[in-house]
Amino acid sequence: MAANALVLWTLVVAAVAVSGWRLRRLARAMLASAPAARFDNPRERLRGVARALLHQRLLKVRYSGVLHAMIFTGFLVLMTAIAQSFGSVMFPGFSLVWIGGATWIALLQDVFAVILTFGVLMAAWQRCVTRPERFKGSNALDAWVIYLLIVAIIVSMLLEAGFRIGAGDAALGAWRPVSRAVADLLQAMGVTAAAAASGQRAAYWTHVCAILVFLAYIPGSKHRHMFLAAPNVYFRNLAPKGQLPPAPSIPLADAANAGEGVGQLTWKDVLDVAACTECGRCQAACPAYAAGLPLSPKILVADLRQEVIAAGGEASDRRLAGEVIGEATLWACTTCRACMEVCPLHIEHVPKIVALRRRLIEQGEIEQTLQEALSNLQRNGNSMGKPARARARWTKDLPFKIKDARREAVDVLWFVGDYASYDPRAHEGAHKIATLLHAAGVDFGILYDGECNSGNDVRRAGDEGLFELLAQHNIETLAGCRFQRIMTSDPHSLNALSHEYATLGAHYAVAHHSTLLLELIEAGRLRLKAAHGEVVTYHDPCYLGRYSGGYDAPRQLIERAGYRLREMARCKDNSFCCGAGGGRIWMDDGASVERPSENRIKEAIALGDVRDFVVACPKDKVMYASAVEALGLAGRIAVRDLADLIELDGEPLPPTSHSVPPA
Repeated sequence: MAANALVLWTLVVAAVAVSGWRLRRLARAMLASAPAARFDNPRERLRGVARALLHQRLLKVRYSGVLHAMIFTGFLVLMTAIAQSFGSVMFPGFSLVWIGGATWIALLQDVFAVILTFGVLMAAWQRCVTRPERFKGSNALDAWVIYLLIVAIIVSMLLEAGFRIGAGDAALGAWRPVSRAVADLLQAMGVTAAAAASGQRAAYWTHVCAILVFLAYIPGSKHRHMFLAAPNVYFRNLAPKGQLPPAPSIPLADAANAGEGVGQLTWKDVLDVAACTECGRCQAACPAYAAGLPLSPKILVADLRQEVIAAGGEASDRRLAGEVIGEATLWACTTCRACMEVCPLHIEHVPKIVALRRRLIEQGEIEQTLQEALSNLQRNGNSMGKPARARARWTKDLPFKIKDARREAVDVLWFVGDYASYDPRAHEGAHKIATLLHAAGVDFGILYDGECNSGNDVRRAGDEGLFELLAQHNIETLAGCRFQRIMTSDPHSLNALSHEYATLGAHYAVAHHSTLLLELIEAGRLRLKAAHGEVVTYHDPCYLGRYSGGYDAPRQLIERAGYRLREMARCKDNSFCCGAGGGRIWMDDGASVERPSENRIKEAIALGDVRDFVVACPKDKVMYASAVEALGLAGRIAVRDLADLIELDGEPLPPTSHSVPPA
């Protein structure tokens, strides 16, 4: 036994040394990266880890989630077998008796060995037969090595127990039904008790060697998530979803020592890319990837991992933005956040893309149409290059005058946004919203030429300086106004006003127009015509849904208006982006194989009896109206704003002491 212990100790030390050696570059990269504040609210962080361990996100893809749960739980139980295998030799007298005896533990080990085996077989079937498209670009060889090592660990464990039973340990057979079946098979094959004893020793060493190879292999493979998943989820960003982390700031000397790559990333970014399993769920959800643009969030993370960890914190001659990750790849992102919503490990793809876009902006490597839009925003406060005095020209067609919130106190200040103000395709929705607010007796006003673009998409395009310029202009304008809360019909402005401006010290109560209109209906301020039951479908805007959680109010509004809602398969947190976000609406989309907006319209058409495609964002109105026209479907489906669905029945009720329900 002493000789066995010495050999095993030697093997363990060697495996741990190899494992540590393979981890050294990751450790150096994290130490060389920029800081990130991720140590607040430990209770919420632990709750997130618990949800991840319970496979909350993984089970959204049922087959993959189930097989992963089988493998995960199997490994948890088989850790007791691993502890027993090593402890019994390395520490004389070691036993698992202290946690309940080797009886029920042995039974669990046998049962979960089978469960784990079936999980691996399901994974192999998925990789070989069903072959989901999201696996494209993943490291298949890495996966097969892990499958084979897991099978080796399980088979050697069962063989060891089977040989032990065959060598005369009948008591063990009483608690190991699978191992007993293995022993019966060996006996039927003519294996004697003496041969079984020799077989037990061979199976034992095969078992521990497979485990040690597994330990040494994991740190250099994508399956390092076994150790990094829980920390990565724990250190996830707990700030509002729509609030981008600030640009990392490190001293120039440190940045030079860290190298071009790591100096742009925080330690959490490095942990993110190291933890990625290449499952491809982000790729499957990405509208840019679906459009045929050169962006896969999965491959982007893998490329960052390859560069940053390979450099190991050393200086690099290659720039992350523009070389490691191509310009076209970075500009393809719509910042819809679908990738982050589906990632089981809470990897933060969008902030990394924005951080790299900032570098492109700094380097002057900007697409021409985007450059023109940013120049217009700097000069005129809007991307169209229109004069500020024309911002409220859309109100001239209204039979009433809207208050100027800069000059008169109002209950509700309507932040209209660029597209509702300037694009004729969005004017109809703006007119209807204004008419409904007026009919309900709401005391509301707008900023007229005092408003400028909220800067939400400017920031996501990477121009931090211009974002702050626009935001400070709006903050100063709002500071001179008297209002109870802000309403906006633009989800992008909703996000900026609610979340981004808070980082500049400006905090507002902000509501989307769907929420306010629903409140007015529920308060009796708007009485609607009788239901007519037409079937419509509704598109969740990314910045109203995924970013702000605004899923219920639009649906309740549709129901109150008397329509029947038929959901598209991709809805709510799984909604498919229109393709306008992150500044994409200002960029050339000629490289798209199929525009995201056209893909979405086809999904709506496939429902069969839907004639109205309902939106809650002026950009959506523009994008989807263009898609309907491009597809030649103008007579088949109409794009309508939520407000367009509301038809009033008679006069509204007289105003109460509060013209609008309090927030």
